[in-house]
Amino acid sequence: MRVADLWRYPVKSLAGERLAAVDVQADGFEGDRRVHVRGPRDRVLTARTHPALLGLHGTLGPDGEARVDGNPWTSDEAAAAVRQAAGPAARLVRFDGPERFDVLPLTVLTDGALARFGADPRRLRPNLVIAGVDGLAEPTWAGRELEIGEVRIGVAKVRQRCVMTTYDPDTQQQDLGILRHIVEEFGGSLALDCFVIRGGRLAAGDPVVLR
Repeated sequence: MRVADLWRYPVKSLAGERLAAVDVQADGFEGDRRVHVRGPRDRVLTARTHPALLGLHGTLGPDGEARVDGNPWTSDEAAAAVRQAAGPAARLVRFDGPERFDVLPLTVLTDGALARFGADPRRLRPNLVIAGVDGLAEPTWAGRELEIGEVRIGVAKVRQRCVMTTYDPDTQQQDLGILRHIVEEFGGSLALDCFVIRGGRLAAGDPVVLR
């Protein structure tokens, strides 16, 4: 098995960035989901209810800070883009706490499950895609570890999927059949909720060992 793809989402619920390599820290990929969108009553806003956020692209700048469509997240341009996508009260907020993740810091997807899924992997918002996995082996990995060079990743459980999977990453058009397919084919869960046991450096092509 090997690392096929690495993805980071510097701004929660925005489109992410594909990486050639990334540093893995105790709380996941460096720079992942450090900024999110808040709205009225200080409530966190996501693409579940504001899918237009998926049309904005989050990246990490050379200064280590999040960017929105190439603009610093603190800029007027980023603020305007987020308001247009999520409403006039929407604003960007930096938050480094573990609560910024819906479940755990890492989502791992295998190519075997992806082949059965048959749709754009970006709908599943993985951090790590592993190639060389036959069929639907994912559910059997719960409680085990992934060894990727110096990095160790713990597998907690399969990930329950939500309405975000129904939005096309490019057009934001909704197809409820996607979630229906996940429920019928995978019991509603697809990909793996994971955590970091030991950090280090990951790169596309790195060999992966299941322990």
